[in-house]
Amino acid sequence: MTETQIDAAEAAAGSAYWKRNLVISLAGSFTTIVAMTLLLPFLPLYVAELGVSEHAAIVQWSGIAYGATFFAAAIVAPLWGRLGDIYGRKLMLVRASFGMTIAISLMGMAENVWQLVALRLFVGLAGGYASGSMVLVATQTPKDRSAWALGVLSSGIMAGNLVGPLIGGALPPIIGIRGTFLAAGGVIFFAFLATALMIKEEKSPARRQAAKTSGGWRAIPDKGPVVAMLATGLLLMLANMSIEPIIAVYVAQLVEDQGRVTMTAGIVMSATALGSILSASRLGKLADRIGHWPVIAGALAVAALLLIPQAFVTNSLQLIALRFVMGIALGGLLPCIAAVIRHSVPDGAAGSILGYSISTQYVGQVAGPVLGGFVGGHIGMRAVFLATCGLLLAGAAYAWMARPRAS
Repeated sequence: MTETQIDAAEAAAGSAYWKRNLVISLAGSFTTIVAMTLLLPFLPLYVAELGVSEHAAIVQWSGIAYGATFFAAAIVAPLWGRLGDIYGRKLMLVRASFGMTIAISLMGMAENVWQLVALRLFVGLAGGYASGSMVLVATQTPKDRSAWALGVLSSGIMAGNLVGPLIGGALPPIIGIRGTFLAAGGVIFFAFLATALMIKEEKSPARRQAAKTSGGWRAIPDKGPVVAMLATGLLLMLANMSIEPIIAVYVAQLVEDQGRVTMTAGIVMSATALGSILSASRLGKLADRIGHWPVIAGALAVAALLLIPQAFVTNSLQLIALRFVMGIALGGLLPCIAAVIRHSVPDGAAGSILGYSISTQYVGQVAGPVLGGFVGGHIGMRAVFLATCGLLLAGAAYAWMARPRAS
């Protein structure tokens, strides 16, 4: 059998341990994402505690510290994916969870803001548990269950993004900011132990040799579908994040009681993620049944159309409802993106290409707020929704045209 035939046979069968691996990866991804995001509510307070006194400097250093993790992660994601192809995906999860245990714990011992930024950079460089879990689950799960399994995992990752700030708001008054970091490090240590002791990865000397000799981009026989998925991942995050810089100002125009602006803005931001959590596994299961490409193109088109009424809402409840439904539409994209990439590349290149996918998503996560803030400030807030709508419609058309004609 050729390498491609072997890959297809292994993908169809999956690993005997795929269900156990999914459960451990889900729990580990949830806890590590919680640890990465729990500092959001108290980050400016911690920056001030570390000696930064001026208001503008506190805001600036808070942004640098938070963004440092995602900047570093975007750079190294393809590298960790490639090393996972060669040395094993489980090893990457063990490395990430152990590195994050140390880094998160040390954040609670930082003495100045430079140390905090350095540790946030280290989390991005050494972490990547969630993205590594996507690679492991994508390559170990039977082909006809892959989108469902990746949908379950995506739900756990998005739930971590929701729960992290809530825990970050509740724990510091009880155990202090530094104690919160130490507690988070302890939880990740348990994820490290569970990963090291319970995840089972079947060895593949043939995949390791193939990854060494011809892995990476040049190993992909048809690059069109992969390029389309990289673009889709970027658009997904851009669409989710483009409203972030303007949401408080936009909500202020919709509510009469200005004291409710921040709370309402938080609900609006969470509504999209909640919708995606509820729909990810269901849309993944649908994609396993009818194909990934119809779900991808349909989800992008529906989300695009839902952005139009968001530009013309007259009260906050309408905006919350529309963002929630938009989240339902977008929930199936992450699992479908990973599944399409997994089925479009040889096993020896899956990790590195999925790493590129993670990097493009981080680019969208950074570009979304920047572009949204620019358009909202110079053209108008409605233009943010309508411009994002146009981008998503273009993405839907591109994905549909890029689909393999046999599928």
